[in-house]
Amino acid sequence: MVKPHGLRGEVVVELFTNRSERMDPGTVLSAPGRSLTIERSSPHLGRWIVTFEGVLSREDADALRGTVLSAEPLDDPDELWVHELIGAEVVGVDDRSYGAVTAVEANPASDLLVLEGGGLVPLRFVVSHGDGRIVIDPPEGLLD
Repeated sequence: MVKPHGLRGEVVVELFTNRSERMDPGTVLSAPGRSLTIERSSPHLGRWIVTFEGVLSREDADALRGTVLSAEPLDDPDELWVHELIGAEVVGVDDRSYGAVTAVEANPASDLLVLEGGGLVPLRFVVSHGDGRIVIDPPEGLLD
């Protein structure tokens, strides 16, 4: 959470996901030592203004400043999750091995898989994934 907003316990929340349903009323988010349930939310200047149940004053909201919230994983088999990508072996559609993923780097055009040795693969070249293996179809010269 970034900061309080107003006097009635609203907070400004910055999302690090493209899944805006995380801000739906009734959603329960985890914070260190507690859970917070969204009562109301609305998009505002690239962030969200959120009212949580039980956060009733500016002081309550200010106490949450800097809190990192998390949510249960969504059940979406087509979705790529960073924690599942890190350490996965990357292979081409021709079975050529490119090494393991060491990080995922945010990029406006397409997030990038960072490979051992420094190679970068835009996620849009991922053909399939699962069981610690990612299959890519990179254009010629991308990883040579």
